[in-house]
Amino acid sequence: MSQKKRILLIEDEEDIAALIKLQAEISGYKLHVEVDGINGYHAIEREKPDLVILDIMLPGQNGFDVCLKMKNNPELRTIPVIILTAKGEELDVVLGLELGADDYVAKPFSPKILFSRIKAVLRRGKDAEKTAKVLTFGDFTLEVERYLLKKEDKNIPITLSEFGILRRLLGNRGKVLTRNQLLDDVHNDDTFIVDRNIDVHIASLRKKLGPKFDWIETVRGVGYRFREEPLAI
Repeated sequence: MSQKKRILLIEDEEDIAALIKLQAEISGYKLHVEVDGINGYHAIEREKPDLVILDIMLPGQNGFDVCLKMKNNPELRTIPVIILTAKGEELDVVLGLELGADDYVAKPFSPKILFSRIKAVLRRGKDAEKTAKVLTFGDFTLEVERYLLKKEDKNIPITLSEFGILRRLLGNRGKVLTRNQLLDDVHNDDTFIVDRNIDVHIASLRKKLGPKFDWIETVRGVGYRFREEPLAI
């Protein structure tokens, strides 16, 4: 029997934590709860869970700070993060994704939807681990097995969602991929939110790859395409 995946929940609202813990048991996950950001981060360092569910509004240290510290720590940066946000707080969502979160769920939410997101994020990581190859484009190298993006010998920080989208685009060079085809690389429960989510990740990738980077082409009204060759300068 395979070992249960370990999830760390950092959430100070007891009712929400109880709902998530119940659904974790039903879904076959092992869940540990911390109620503030400082102890939560120490628990991440200590336990190195398979996934972190992170509330934004936390005592001690907010979720943004915890997420940023994780993504700046080489030992923790590949641990997937799902953030919990207040309903309608679009800026929280965008900031969370830019800081390295892999997905988000807005409160109030269905525990079943949350765990479908968890399953999708963990599946992406598992699929990526199975692939052992290096993809190159221009001065860049994507080391699929190690989740590393490099420009020459310099590492470029990249989230799991950005990694998944870039790998999918690279694997289909010259082919237009719709946002719908990229759903598995972000999440797949709410198409409208996912569409916007993908756009945020693409914008973040372009920013990280530099102002002259033009390999990823926007195909208006359809989706995105990774060019066979960059535009001539």
